[in-house]
Amino acid sequence: MEKLELLYEGKAKRVYTTSDQDKYIVSYKDSATAFNGEKKGEIAGKGEVNNIMSNRICQLLEKSGIKTHFIQELNERETLVKAVSIVPLEVIIRNVAAGSFSKRFGVAEGTVLKQPTLEFCLKDDALGDPMINTSQVLALDIATPRELEKIAYIATRVNEILSEYFNTIGVKLIDFKIEVGRLNGDIILADEISPDTCRFWDKATGKKLDKDRFRQNLGEVEEVYQEMLNRVTRH
Repeated sequence: MEKLELLYEGKAKRVYTTSDQDKYIVSYKDSATAFNGEKKGEIAGKGEVNNIMSNRICQLLEKSGIKTHFIQELNERETLVKAVSIVPLEVIIRNVAAGSFSKRFGVAEGTVLKQPTLEFCLKDDALGDPMINTSQVLALDIATPRELEKIAYIATRVNEILSEYFNTIGVKLIDFKIEVGRLNGDIILADEISPDTCRFWDKATGKKLDKDRFRQNLGEVEEVYQEMLNRVTRH
């Protein structure tokens, strides 16, 4: 598959067109950002970790009936994916209070929520990815009622599958962000599932195994990314 023009470059990935208009190549970078781009840095090897881990997770979800954009891993940093039209929403599921949720609602980090929460943020860096409710999503014609129902189902089902899976490798899934795209009239999972987009805590020790180590200057950033990849690929 020939890689052609750079279609899009984000904070963590580049997306290229290919000789097949129905397929893109995603290339993962080592760049790291936090706090809406206010903090920037590099995490050595992050691109490989996020690429390989995301692909393993997509394959796991596919086996459980969740459609994803994954087609084929090309190398350690690049993956061939279906050319979807991204819905400009960040879809967030929270199982345990942490990060912005704790700050917004005054809930101590680590508080197990009575039920998982579902949040939407408008995917717009210039606006700081503001929270948006379903009424606003519909009013702005970002998604249809039927699409929102499908998005909520995907997010909830992904949470069920991955909470159980990560528990088997000694990890608590605290929260995560996914993105979805339109493909042939359907909504499917796109983007990545990695230490960049999830909060992972070690089940036994509570040690943070995700990008919070970069955000909060906790150290061992490269090490925990690699540890998460090792746990996923060994399982």
